[in-house]
Amino acid sequence: MTYLANKIRMSFDKGKTINAVLYISERLICSDFHKIFKILYFSDREHLVKYGRTITGDTYTAMKDGPVPSNTYDIFKSVRGNGYFKDDGTFSQYFSVIDWDIIKPKKKSDIDELSKTDLYYINESIDKYGKMSWDEIREKSHDYAWRNTAGNRNINFEDIVLEAGGDDEYIAYLTEQSMLEWSLRG
Repeated sequence: MTYLANKIRMSFDKGKTINAVLYISERLICSDFHKIFKILYFSDREHLVKYGRTITGDTYTAMKDGPVPSNTYDIFKSVRGNGYFKDDGTFSQYFSVIDWDIIKPKKKSDIDELSKTDLYYINESIDKYGKMSWDEIREKSHDYAWRNTAGNRNINFEDIVLEAGGDDEYIAYLTEQSMLEWSLRG
Protein backbone atom coordinates (compact mmCIF):
# COMPACT_ATOMS: atom_id res chain seq x y z
CA MET A 1 0.00 0.00 0.00
CA THR A 2 1.27 3.49 -0.71
CA TYR A 3 0.58 6.59 1.33
CA LEU A 4 1.03 10.29 0.90
CA ALA A 5 4.30 11.16 2.58
CA ASN A 6 4.24 13.78 5.30
CA LYS A 7 0.46 13.80 5.67
CA ILE A 8 0.31 12.72 9.30
CA ARG A 9 0.18 15.91 11.32
CA MET A 10 0.02 16.53 15.02
CA SER A 11 -1.02 19.56 17.06
CA PHE A 12 1.65 20.85 19.40
CA ASP A 13 0.43 20.84 23.01
CA LYS A 14 2.41 23.37 25.08
CA GLY A 15 0.88 22.29 28.39
CA LYS A 16 1.62 18.60 27.93
CA THR A 17 5.08 19.35 26.62
CA ILE A 18 6.04 21.60 29.54
CA ASN A 19 4.77 19.03 32.02
CA ALA A 20 6.55 16.21 30.19
CA VAL A 21 9.79 18.23 30.28
CA LEU A 22 9.38 18.93 33.99
CA TYR A 23 8.52 15.28 34.69
CA ILE A 24 11.57 14.06 32.77
CA SER A 25 13.93 16.62 34.32
CA GLU A 26 12.75 15.64 37.82
CA ARG A 27 13.85 12.07 37.11
CA LEU A 28 17.15 12.48 35.29
CA ILE A 29 20.53 12.93 36.92
CA CYS A 30 21.51 15.39 34.21
CA SER A 31 18.60 17.07 32.43
CA ASP A 32 20.38 18.67 29.52
CA PHE A 33 18.66 19.61 26.27
CA HIS A 34 20.07 16.60 24.42
CA LYS A 35 18.87 14.00 26.93
CA ILE A 36 15.43 15.58 27.30
CA PHE A 37 15.02 15.80 23.53
CA LYS A 38 15.87 12.14 23.08
CA ILE A 39 13.60 10.96 25.92
CA LEU A 40 10.77 12.98 24.35
CA TYR A 41 11.52 11.53 20.92
CA PHE A 42 11.51 7.92 22.07
CA SER A 43 8.36 8.50 24.18
CA ASP A 44 6.54 10.19 21.31
CA ARG A 45 7.68 7.53 18.82
CA GLU A 46 6.43 4.61 20.88
CA HIS A 47 3.19 6.36 21.86
CA LEU A 48 2.48 7.22 18.22
CA VAL A 49 2.74 3.66 17.01
CA LYS A 50 0.67 2.30 19.91
CA TYR A 51 -2.05 4.97 20.21
CA GLY A 52 -1.96 6.94 16.97
CA ARG A 53 -0.81 10.19 18.55
CA THR A 54 2.33 11.58 20.07
CA ILE A 55 2.48 12.91 23.61
CA THR A 56 3.73 16.39 22.75
CA GLY A 57 2.48 16.91 19.21
CA ASP A 58 5.89 18.38 18.43
CA THR A 59 7.59 18.13 15.05
CA TYR A 60 11.05 16.55 15.08
CA THR A 61 13.90 17.98 13.06
CA ALA A 62 16.77 15.75 11.90
CA MET A 63 19.72 17.61 13.36
CA LYS A 64 23.35 16.46 13.50
CA ASP A 65 23.03 14.85 16.93
CA GLY A 66 19.64 13.25 16.35
CA PRO A 67 15.95 14.18 16.35
CA VAL A 68 15.15 17.50 18.03
CA PRO A 69 11.60 18.56 18.96
CA SER A 70 11.34 21.85 17.09
CA ASN A 71 8.83 23.74 19.24
CA THR A 72 10.39 22.52 22.47
CA TYR A 73 13.82 23.64 21.31
CA ASP A 74 12.40 27.07 20.48
CA ILE A 75 10.93 27.28 23.98
CA PHE A 76 14.25 26.27 25.57
CA LYS A 77 16.16 28.85 23.53
CA SER A 78 13.65 31.57 24.41
CA VAL A 79 14.09 30.87 28.13
CA ARG A 80 17.86 30.80 27.62
CA GLY A 81 17.60 34.21 25.97
CA ASN A 82 18.80 33.50 22.46
CA GLY A 83 15.66 32.29 20.74
CA TYR A 84 13.78 33.57 17.75
CA PHE A 85 11.19 34.92 20.17
CA LYS A 86 11.74 36.26 23.67
CA ASP A 87 10.07 34.56 26.59
CA ASP A 88 7.74 36.92 28.42
CA GLY A 89 7.66 34.69 31.50
CA THR A 90 5.25 32.22 29.96
CA PHE A 91 7.85 29.43 30.05
CA SER A 92 10.50 30.74 32.45
CA GLN A 93 7.96 30.45 35.25
CA TYR A 94 8.34 26.65 34.88
CA PHE A 95 12.09 26.24 34.44
CA SER A 96 15.36 28.03 33.89
CA VAL A 97 18.30 27.14 31.69
CA ILE A 98 21.66 27.00 33.44
CA ASP A 99 25.10 26.42 31.98
CA TRP A 100 23.71 26.90 28.47
CA ASP A 101 21.78 23.60 28.19
CA ILE A 102 20.65 22.29 31.59
CA ILE A 103 16.96 22.53 32.46
CA LYS A 104 16.34 23.40 36.11
CA PRO A 105 12.65 23.09 37.10
CA LYS A 106 11.08 25.91 39.07
CA LYS A 107 7.78 24.06 39.51
CA LYS A 108 6.81 20.45 39.91
CA SER A 109 5.26 18.68 36.95
CA ASP A 110 1.47 18.47 36.92
CA ILE A 111 0.97 14.83 36.05
CA ASP A 112 -2.76 15.43 35.68
CA GLU A 113 -1.83 17.09 32.36
CA LEU A 114 -0.40 13.77 31.15
CA SER A 115 -2.44 10.63 30.48
CA LYS A 116 -1.57 7.26 31.98
CA THR A 117 -0.25 6.14 28.61
CA ASP A 118 1.82 9.33 28.28
CA LEU A 119 3.42 8.62 31.65
CA TYR A 120 3.92 4.96 30.81
CA TYR A 121 5.95 5.74 27.67
CA ILE A 122 7.87 8.58 29.29
CA ASN A 123 8.82 6.30 32.19
CA GLU A 124 9.72 3.49 29.80
CA SER A 125 12.00 5.84 27.84
CA ILE A 126 13.61 7.17 31.01
CA ASP A 127 14.27 3.59 32.14
CA LYS A 128 15.73 2.55 28.75
CA TYR A 129 17.67 5.67 27.82
CA GLY A 130 17.98 7.89 30.89
CA LYS A 131 21.31 6.48 32.06
CA MET A 132 22.87 6.26 28.61
CA SER A 133 25.84 8.44 27.82
CA TRP A 134 25.53 11.32 25.40
CA ASP A 135 27.13 9.24 22.63
CA GLU A 136 25.02 6.15 23.32
CA ILE A 137 21.68 7.94 23.21
CA ARG A 138 22.82 9.92 20.16
CA GLU A 139 23.60 6.66 18.37
CA LYS A 140 20.22 5.12 19.34
CA SER A 141 18.39 8.16 18.02
CA HIS A 142 20.10 7.89 14.62
CA ASP A 143 17.38 5.48 13.58
CA TYR A 144 15.62 4.86 10.26
CA ALA A 145 13.42 7.96 10.57
CA TRP A 146 16.42 10.21 11.24
CA ARG A 147 18.57 8.61 8.51
CA ASN A 148 15.73 8.90 5.99
CA THR A 149 15.54 12.69 6.48
CA ALA A 150 17.79 15.37 5.02
CA GLY A 151 19.74 17.34 7.62
CA ASN A 152 17.83 20.09 9.38
CA ARG A 153 14.52 19.01 7.83
CA ASN A 154 11.41 17.76 9.58
CA ILE A 155 11.18 14.02 10.10
CA ASN A 156 8.01 12.55 8.61
CA PHE A 157 5.72 10.95 11.16
CA GLU A 158 5.31 8.15 8.62
CA ASP A 159 9.00 7.28 8.99
CA ILE A 160 8.71 7.45 12.78
CA VAL A 161 5.81 4.98 12.62
CA LEU A 162 7.84 2.63 10.39
CA GLU A 163 10.81 2.86 12.77
CA ALA A 164 8.59 1.90 15.69
CA GLY A 165 7.17 -1.17 13.94
CA GLY A 166 4.07 0.22 12.24
CA ASP A 167 3.22 -0.71 8.65
CA ASP A 168 1.81 1.01 5.57
CA GLU A 169 -1.75 0.04 6.49
CA TYR A 170 -1.43 1.71 9.89
CA ILE A 171 0.19 4.76 8.26
CA ALA A 172 -2.74 5.01 5.82
CA TYR A 173 -5.15 4.88 8.78
CA LEU A 174 -3.23 7.58 10.70
CA THR A 175 -3.05 9.72 7.56
CA GLU A 176 -6.80 9.46 7.07
CA GLN A 177 -7.46 10.33 10.72
CA SER A 178 -5.03 13.24 10.60
CA MET A 179 -6.55 14.66 7.42
CA LEU A 180 -10.06 14.32 8.89
CA GLU A 181 -9.05 16.06 12.12
CA TRP A 182 -7.37 18.94 10.26
CA SER A 183 -10.32 19.36 7.89
CA LEU A 184 -12.71 19.65 10.85
CA ARG A 185 -10.61 22.50 12.21
CA GLY A 186 -11.56 24.55 9.16
